[in-house]
Amino acid sequence: MSDESERIERLLALLLLETMKTASQKDKAWKLNQAGFSNIEIAELLDTSPAVIATHIYSSKNKRRKK
Repeated sequence: MSDESERIERLLALLLLETMKTASQKDKAWKLNQAGFSNIEIAELLDTSPAVIATHIYSSKNKRRKK
């Protein structure tokens, strides 16, 4: 991926997070995952570990499956 498209992708992620200011970290992780970001990228954006993000996403998937 080119530097320009990486910058655009990061900008879009930051805009998404800005619109979700009051959302939980779990909800933010889920939305970023749905947007195609990897657990590592999400962890960097949310200043946490990829393991925490994996747990959030796993939990969100299970919750949505049960509905």
